[in-house]
Amino acid sequence: MKPVYPLRRTCKEASALLIAREDRALPWVERLALRVHLAMCQACPRFERQLLTMRNAMGQWRHYTDE
Repeated sequence: MKPVYPLRRTCKEASALLIAREDRALPWVERLALRVHLAMCQACPRFERQLLTMRNAMGQWRHYTDE
């Protein structure tokens, strides 16, 4: 039987949480699990920065005026 770690998330689960965090507040358990995963993973923090870059770019594009 595989041991259960309640705060362990795969990269796929972590990326889904990062995307979901853009639309809604995550429960505290999911926020903690995401923080633990981001501390241990090299790829997911990079994906998080990419999401933030895209969000900022879209925010700037929304407010762009062609004057």
